[in-house]
Amino acid sequence: MRYILEMSENNAPWTILLASVDPEATSVMVKGLVPARSYQFRLCAVNDVGKGQFSKDTERVSLPEEPPTAPPQNVIASGRTNQSIMIQWQPPPESHQNGLLKGYIIRYCLAGLPVGYQFKNITDADVNNLLLEDLIIWTNYEIEVAAYNSAGLGVYSSKVTEWTLQGVPTVPPGNVHAEATNSTTIRFTWNAPSPQFINGINQGYKLIAWEPTQEEEVTMVTARPNFQDSIHVGFVSGLKKFTEYFTSVLCFTTPGDGPRSSPQLVRTHEDVPGPVGHLSFNDILDTSLKVSWQEPGEKNGILTGYRISWEEYNRTNTRVTHYLPNVTLEYRVTGLTALTTYTIEVAAMTSKGQGQVSASTISSGVPPELPGAPTNLGISNIGPRSVTLQFRPGYDGKTSISRWVVEAQVGVIGEGEEWLLIYQLSNEPDARSMEVPDLNPFTYYSFRMRQVNIVGTSPPSQPSRKIQTLQAPPDMAPANVTLRTASETSLWLRWMPLPEMEYNGNPESVGYKIKYSRSDGHGKTLSHMVQDRVEREYTIEDLEEWTEYRVQVQAFNAIGSGPWSQAVVGRTRESVPSSGPTNVSALATTSSSMLVRWSEIPEADRNGLVLGYKVRYKEKDSDSQPRFWLVEGNSSRSAQLTGLGKYVLYEVQVLAFTRIGDGSPSHPPILERTLDDVPGPPMGILFPEVRTTSVRLIWQPPAAPNGIILAYQITHRLNATTANTATVEVLAPSARQYMATGLKPESVYLFRITAQTRKGWGEAAEALVVTTEKRDRPQPPSKPVVQQEDVKARSVMLSWEPGSDGLSPVRYYTIQTRELPSGRWALHSASVSHNASAFTVDRLKPFTSYKFRVKATNDIGDSEFSEESESLTTLQAAPDEAPTILSVTPHTTTSVLIRWQPPAEDKINGILLGFRIRYRELLYDGLRGFTLRGIHNPGAKWAELTSLYSMRNLTRPSLTQYELDNLSKHKRYEIRMSVYNAVGEGPLSPPQEVFVGEAVPTAAPQNVAIHSATATQLDVTWEPPPLDSQNGDIQGYKIYFWEVQRRNLTERVKTLFLAENSVKLKNLTGYTAYMVSVAAFNAAGDGPRSTPTRGQTQQAAPSAPGSVKFSELTTTSVNVSWEAPEFPNGPLEGYRLVYEPCTPVDGVSKIVTVDVKGNSPLWLKVKDLAEGMTYRFRIKAKTFTYGPEIEANITTGPGEGAPGPPGVPIIVRYSSAIAIHWSSGDPGKGPITRYVIEARPSDEGLWDILIKDIPKEVTSYTFSMDILKPGVSYDFRVIAVNDYGFGTPSSPSQSVPAQKASPFYEEWWFLVVIALVGLIFILLLVFVLIIRGQSKKYSKKTDSGGNTKSGALGHGEMLSLDESSFPALELNNRRLSVKNSFCRKNGLYTRSPPRPSPGSLHYSDEDVTKYNDLIPAESSSLTEKPSEISDSQGSDSEYEVDTNPQKAHSFVNHYISDPTYYNSWRRQQKGISRAQAYSYTESDSGEPDHVTVPNSNSTQQGSLFRPKASRTPTPQNPPNPPSQQSTLYRPPSSLAPGSRAPIAGFSSFV
Repeated sequence: MRYILEMSENNAPWTILLASVDPEATSVMVKGLVPARSYQFRLCAVNDVGKGQFSKDTERVSLPEEPPTAPPQNVIASGRTNQSIMIQWQPPPESHQNGLLKGYIIRYCLAGLPVGYQFKNITDADVNNLLLEDLIIWTNYEIEVAAYNSAGLGVYSSKVTEWTLQGVPTVPPGNVHAEATNSTTIRFTWNAPSPQFINGINQGYKLIAWEPTQEEEVTMVTARPNFQDSIHVGFVSGLKKFTEYFTSVLCFTTPGDGPRSSPQLVRTHEDVPGPVGHLSFNDILDTSLKVSWQEPGEKNGILTGYRISWEEYNRTNTRVTHYLPNVTLEYRVTGLTALTTYTIEVAAMTSKGQGQVSASTISSGVPPELPGAPTNLGISNIGPRSVTLQFRPGYDGKTSISRWVVEAQVGVIGEGEEWLLIYQLSNEPDARSMEVPDLNPFTYYSFRMRQVNIVGTSPPSQPSRKIQTLQAPPDMAPANVTLRTASETSLWLRWMPLPEMEYNGNPESVGYKIKYSRSDGHGKTLSHMVQDRVEREYTIEDLEEWTEYRVQVQAFNAIGSGPWSQAVVGRTRESVPSSGPTNVSALATTSSSMLVRWSEIPEADRNGLVLGYKVRYKEKDSDSQPRFWLVEGNSSRSAQLTGLGKYVLYEVQVLAFTRIGDGSPSHPPILERTLDDVPGPPMGILFPEVRTTSVRLIWQPPAAPNGIILAYQITHRLNATTANTATVEVLAPSARQYMATGLKPESVYLFRITAQTRKGWGEAAEALVVTTEKRDRPQPPSKPVVQQEDVKARSVMLSWEPGSDGLSPVRYYTIQTRELPSGRWALHSASVSHNASAFTVDRLKPFTSYKFRVKATNDIGDSEFSEESESLTTLQAAPDEAPTILSVTPHTTTSVLIRWQPPAEDKINGILLGFRIRYRELLYDGLRGFTLRGIHNPGAKWAELTSLYSMRNLTRPSLTQYELDNLSKHKRYEIRMSVYNAVGEGPLSPPQEVFVGEAVPTAAPQNVAIHSATATQLDVTWEPPPLDSQNGDIQGYKIYFWEVQRRNLTERVKTLFLAENSVKLKNLTGYTAYMVSVAAFNAAGDGPRSTPTRGQTQQAAPSAPGSVKFSELTTTSVNVSWEAPEFPNGPLEGYRLVYEPCTPVDGVSKIVTVDVKGNSPLWLKVKDLAEGMTYRFRIKAKTFTYGPEIEANITTGPGEGAPGPPGVPIIVRYSSAIAIHWSSGDPGKGPITRYVIEARPSDEGLWDILIKDIPKEVTSYTFSMDILKPGVSYDFRVIAVNDYGFGTPSSPSQSVPAQKASPFYEEWWFLVVIALVGLIFILLLVFVLIIRGQSKKYSKKTDSGGNTKSGALGHGEMLSLDESSFPALELNNRRLSVKNSFCRKNGLYTRSPPRPSPGSLHYSDEDVTKYNDLIPAESSSLTEKPSEISDSQGSDSEYEVDTNPQKAHSFVNHYISDPTYYNSWRRQQKGISRAQAYSYTESDSGEPDHVTVPNSNSTQQGSLFRPKASRTPTPQNPPNPPSQQSTLYRPPSSLAPGSRAPIAGFSSFV
């Protein structure tokens, strides 16, 4: 018997505290409790039968608080500035806090010095970081942290040490001395400042010299520190000669410069002077002249005098030399020979000697003059950086040329471009050519020259031709090359592309070559070509893991490559080992253990720092999951596996792991079997046959044979007897059944069966059996019960009461589980021991609801399942999975943005409470100083020397991203994440690495503005992003721009690699709206784009119209159509169509120009062409100016294969219609598809289509005369059409007048008959009245009524006829009214119709001969040349247009077809006024307006005519217009709304 003591801590579930308490004891001491927690206890007694009832719970006891017994965890420190350190920590483990934390105490002191501590008190327990400020620059500190609660201060953490960052030196170097060593160099000596005042690592010294009056223009030389010698020496050269300088020295560290030493004044040594200035001659006589000059610009010392000499040109034996004092600046040379050329030299002198000579030639008695410009510039030997100029000198001004000056225009050549001085050649007066050096390759130049003599500079020569220097390899390497780790097998390389002026060649050929190799010299050197000249980054792939590489970049063009950049070094990211350890072996040491040994992984396959090994093992051919044996540390090479199955064949592999994770296991697996042992009990004992005196039992081999089974032993006895009375029998190993006989009826027997291996007999399996024939299946067990304390996260303990066994003992129980709410019953275990009444059901899911049921099985069969248990929910468990980190990107220079995806809900194992982010700095590049790290495990043999993790606790489960801030700049960090619930924390995610310190700009450029500069250029300006969002230096901008309507097709980007705030976008489309967006970029990448800003280019000339098409081609006409320009570049004002024959027609080449105003129509019918001629058509569009033209040729018909002419038409004239008959002609190469009838006025008008689409079977056609103009005679002809086009027209028919036959009621005989009948009627009426009426009253009434009625009828008939039968439109296009026949008969005159004005055409005629194709239009003119318009040939712009005009193209086609209009204005006399403006008028009384039109002696020809509505256009004609012919005309109503567009041919008859 014993007692069990259980405990409940802080109301948690009961747990067993002491499992075996002495039954004699009445009290027990409980230790190891946690302060500040409450506890309850209870007892129960246990004997061989089972557990008794629990005692009553004790009162809850609360322990007092105690100071924390553990220090804060994960204390880390990092220098933030040169006077501050950031400390971060995590609270002590909760079990060691011993109460509610009140805050923290931080103590710190100078490391390694016997000084006292300073303290900081944090009174908020939730704060886990502190910035220590006001520290000493570049000093190592020891820091400790302790937590405290109400009971007191806890344990301090282990010391962590950290340096403050470097500062600048606070004192200058000492004992500075400077002295001049020659005329251009000063020597410095100095002592280093005291190390305690350097405040960092001494990076060197700067030697500074400056002139007293120019303090901002300093000459500086950097000297490296010399740690061996106490006295440092340095030189500054390249100074001005004999010049005073202030000198100073300073020391500098990485953050910046220290103070300068006190300035010392030093003068450089004297030297020979430079040339004298402004050498000139005056007072030139035959035998003397005066020479004057100025002091040298570079005296280089104290002038002691001047030397002047002269000699006859090229005769040194005539030299005369004089020495003059230093104050003399002029001298008269005498004793010269008249008209002789002399060379005169002047030089200054100092104590160091004579300086450079200034010389010139002069002819005595001839004063010098300003020289003339060189001429005949020629260019040869064009190279990448130089050219040779040949020239003819200009007038020398009667003296020698002292200097040649070369100027050039560089780049874009044109007027107004600046001329730059690029080269001077001195003291070669006889030069006729020179080489111009230092030019830029692949650059356009235009040169000009000047020549200089003693008087001055000549005017410039004429510019040379424009040349382009040859290409050359780039001169410079890409700048700002940086290399960052991208992944385990890749590095991210970035550089600053070459400026455009450094390409030295065709920009399209410029690219970059990348060269990279391992830093250790192993492996090949590889390279990659980047063809994009503006590319600035590349990811180098397929590298080795955890390997350092050396990378260089160079630029290249089509000629060659430039210099390599400085090498940069980078290491690929740590990865998992790519292979397993070698020489793996396994040796079984016992039946349940084996020893595994291995060797190191090859270095090339480690891919990082190996932190340990894992032995992976599993039973061969088993479906079970493999198990792992952890070996921490990379020094161990063996492991003893224990707890193995006996005599089991195992597959064994070994793998190594790094910080990143597990590597590949060794291969192939090693096979090893554990040693054998005695076997386990046989399984599955059943008694299928039971009699009153015999039984038969069967069994299965042991589940754990633990070796080779050699035999089975069966013993049986009455259950009530002792083991000595048992019957024993040994069976062969293959036996699986046994028959026992001679048993007593109705008795209980105990059977025991055991197996034997080489190691002996194993554990026996026992079973009871009753010798009876009354057996039955068992009854189901009772409802399973689960105590709350037996519920765990992944298991529960079921208990039940057995049912009746049916006189056949239960052999085993089966347990099923069902997951709620919708799961199915599933088998959990089918081999629960027959004597068990409780069973632990494992392999359950945490925080999941289940039900359970049990059934029993005996020799007869299964019982029914028990009643289902009550539903229960397993406890929560720590999560099984980590979040998936989607990305870690730099956000600012001290923060990163982490995005993640939480684990699946069923892997959280409870209620998600939040996330934890762990991060630490990776010290790949070595430690800045020594760091103390304590190892608290005395048995530890290894330690990972990476920094400890800091942690951020995120308590919002809905978060999917977080900005991790307060990181150190220019450091690489490792970041991992986990989730936690109420039970604990889940596993950590795989580590992610990120480099902090470089982040893309987080804001877009501001105030983007667009100014339209030209039709093809927009000027864009902006302001940089706000300073706090730039995240580093802005290296440039990307300008994205696209056409508003076509973004996907036109979006482009222009990159500026300078931090400029404006750009000119060129080569844009005119009059087009653009959207522009600007993004800034720095070394880390591109920032966000600005909101697109809209701008529009100015108008420009349009592009050429679209394709030209020809249709309805006949022998004399064609319909020309075109498409609008693809790029109108502005509002289209119209089109200009020009056509001309390719060869002269009748010796004359006519060029016809037609201006079509507006942007429609896009077609024109041309009808004055000659048969069989090829014409060239040119069309161009106009905005504010004309654009390029499109050109097409067409040859008039008939084409090859077209039909021949039909027979001559026969005309049959009816009273109001005309019938045309013809016969078919040659069909050509294809069947005739239709016929077309053309008509023209008989007075030599142009042919136009009258009827089209006449069916091919028809050979006659009848039409109404209403479509012709009355009183005009017409000719007709017929054209056959097939698939090859219009055929040859038939011969013209006879002329037919378009005059209807007069109706019978207008004939004279009918009028006479009517008059006689009326007279007879009146006489009869008078007679009847005389006879019948005697009253005068009735006689007067009758007479009066008859007269009134007669008058009214006559007037009404007249009005009706006038309004309904008179044609409402008539065109007078020759300024002479045409009298209507009906009006003549009735004494009435109607208004002539107006000429419809399209307002969109202009024609000019360049043929001096008679021209038969004119289109008068609003704002149109017909001229010999556009510049020669006379009064009588001017524009018709004074014409007004109806406010509701009809479509104008029919009128256009008519007038281009009418030769008489041309003739009329050609023959018009000067001084005759033009036709008045047309207008629409309508009589208020409903009667027509009448205009008197005098008779005309000219021959009137009829015109095509169609009646119109009563509202008619009325021309206001002059009283005496000149003679004028009629024209073909079709009313505008022929194109009423809804009708289709006019077709070629007769559609022009309006």
